[in-house]
Amino acid sequence: MKLFLSFFALALLFSCNNTKKETATIKEKIVYDMYQPSEMSLLMKSMYDYNVTVRQRILEGEKLDVFPSNFLNIHSAELSDFKSRNETFEGFSKLFIQKEKEIFDTNSSIDVKQRFNSAINLCIACHKTECTGPIPKIRKLLIQ
Repeated sequence: MKLFLSFFALALLFSCNNTKKETATIKEKIVYDMYQPSEMSLLMKSMYDYNVTVRQRILEGEKLDVFPSNFLNIHSAELSDFKSRNETFEGFSKLFIQKEKEIFDTNSSIDVKQRFNSAINLCIACHKTECTGPIPKIRKLLIQ
């Protein structure tokens, strides 16, 4: 009986050691593919964040800053690998820059809330053609 228990204990000990080695080998082979946002994705997130600030300033009746020049990068920022520039995107991006500049035009006779909503609605219209995911988030920018 002692011989049987000794044999069983040794077998158990060696099997545990083999499992640890196999687990370590498996863990070494795992390679994680982390999402890397494109330049365009990062630019659009920064444009969204900036427009959150602009929206708040409009609601509080504060003076707006100048048009942010980094928005012009919309024409050159690298898109995600699975996206490509097309005529629709180019048309929307040109209109977007025009509408954003209008928000900061202090000589305009159009109400600033209306100018802001016009720019945001253009974002929504563009996103309806290609990347629909952020539309609910963008809609929250609209001033009621």
